[in-house]
Amino acid sequence: MAKISKTVVDKDLRDRVFKDMFTSSEQAYLTEGTYQKINDRQWGVILTDANGVQRYVRIGAIVAEERDDMTAEELMKSEIDAYNAKQADKAEKAKKKEAKIAKDKARRETEAQAKANEVSAS
Repeated sequence: MAKISKTVVDKDLRDRVFKDMFTSSEQAYLTEGTYQKINDRQWGVILTDANGVQRYVRIGAIVAEERDDMTAEELMKSEIDAYNAKQADKAEKAKKKEAKIAKDKARRETEAQAKANEVSAS
């Protein structure tokens, strides 16, 4: 079995925990592990990842500092907007990278064909 990448595995674990956290207790999602208090700021659970490896997932609560220049709602919105902008930037960079890869591949194929034509003409 091919090993699943860390990025995919970690996202799956986060998604499973968040889904469990935001569903009612009657519809608990996690069938394994129970949340345990780690300290005043964190809870944790042991889950098996997509590669069959047991993993420790920590859930932390971060309380933002009060700010004089913006309200709590404005701060939350600014963080959401910053995240969305970064995701859009990543998507644009990935799109440009794919276009460059395709362009470079076409150039290499053209050069290889030209070289093959030179060899066959000789």
